[in-house]
Amino acid sequence: MASGVQVADEVCRIFYDMKVRKCSTPEEVKKRKKAVIFCLSPDKKCIIVEEGKEILVGDVGVTVTDPFKHFVQMLPEKDCRYALYDASFETKESKKEELMFFLWAPEQAPLKSKMIYASSKDAIKKKFQGIKHECQANGPEDLNRACIAEKLGGSLVVAFEGSPV
Repeated sequence: MASGVQVADEVCRIFYDMKVRKCSTPEEVKKRKKAVIFCLSPDKKCIIVEEGKEILVGDVGVTVTDPFKHFVQMLPEKDCRYALYDASFETKESKKEELMFFLWAPEQAPLKSKMIYASSKDAIKKKFQGIKHECQANGPEDLNRACIAEKLGGSLVVAFEGSPV
């Protein structure tokens, strides 16, 4: 079911920048986004970037010690959101970085919000071509390292964001 919600150009630009990693100087790498949260505009007609809700690669180890924990804490307790997270993980064979798309729909969110976000998910996913991993989370318990490792590759994943799973 489509909701007719549009996706802001800035959302598409951020996705492209996170997906396509150009050869960058160390300064440019620090400005790359590790995580970004998106919300609906106040009139509920457009998916936009939520102001101040991002983690930069350069923040990790400086102002942010555990990027995934910080990301989870940025999600609102009582409303829905979409998010992109650049997950770093290890399998028995190699280290990988892959984008994950999240639909955050906590139990305490208003029913109307859950319905709009669920019905608008296809609009944003169509703009995010090539996302391999998708996760719908209905509470913090859905966002623990073991659940995320399962989404990324199941028993093949041995570490997530530098910590064993």
